[in-house]
Order: sequence, then C-alpha cells, then structure tokens
Amino acid sequence: MRELATGISLQIAVGFRRSIRPRFRKPILALAFSVMAFLTMPVACKSYWIDATVENDTGQAIHELEVDYPTASFGTNTLLPGAKMHYRIQIRGSGPVHVEYTGDDHKTWRQQGSDLAEHEQGQFTIRLMPQGKVEFLPKVDSAQ
Repeated sequence: MRELATGISLQIAVGFRRSIRPRFRKPILALAFSVMAFLTMPVACKSYWIDATVENDTGQAIHELEVDYPTASFGTNTLLPGAKMHYRIQIRGSGPVHVEYTGDDHKTWRQQGSDLAEHEQGQFTIRLMPQGKVEFLPKVDSAQ
C-alpha cells in the first residue's frame, strides 16, 4: 500500500510541477521577444518614396498617359484639362523619367525628363503644357 501511495503522491507532485513550468515560461518568453523587437526597431529597413504628381495644363483632355521611371511605370487612360494625378513611386536603380501621352488631336507626345536614383525621396511634379511641352519639377533629396 505504501508503494502505491508513494507512487501516486510522486505522480501528483511531478504533474503539478510540470503544469507550473509552461505557465511560468510563457510570460518570460513573451517579455524576451518584446524586448528584442523593441531593440531592433531603430535599425529596421526604411523605404524611400517619391510622391509624383502629373498636372494636365494642356487645355485639352489627354489619353493613354504613361510615365516611365527606373524599373517601373504608371499611367491612366484619360486625364481631363486642369486635372491632377497623384502616384507614389519607389525607385530601384537610376535613370531618366519619360512621359508619353496622346492629345485630343490624336497626336502622340514624348518627352524625357530628369534622372531619378535609388534612395531618393521627396516630390516630383510633371506639368504637361500645350504643344507637347513638359516641365519636370523634382524636389527630391538623396537619403544616403
């Protein structure tokens, strides 16, 4: 009987001890992960963005607008007179910005503008003027 009673009491004691450990470890592990996450926040990666705006000052609707920049492009089917289009871009690599669009007269206009490079951030305005003229107005800074 005594062996049986001792065995049962050991099982109860061992079982009780095991049930305490996981409950005790979880808050410590959670705290450790939280501290590690907090310490790595200042060295996290930063994304560099340029807020691009295309302004239609041509006096007519334009169609098939495409803006090409290093490694990507954006555009729209139609941009009404006086309208603006906003787009947020991220530059990979470096190179010039190209603009192409078709006017109401079905004439296609192409212009090459300023160069953009990786890790630049700021604003970039493209103003479409009459007779196919384009003003490129970059306000970007290198973040390195």
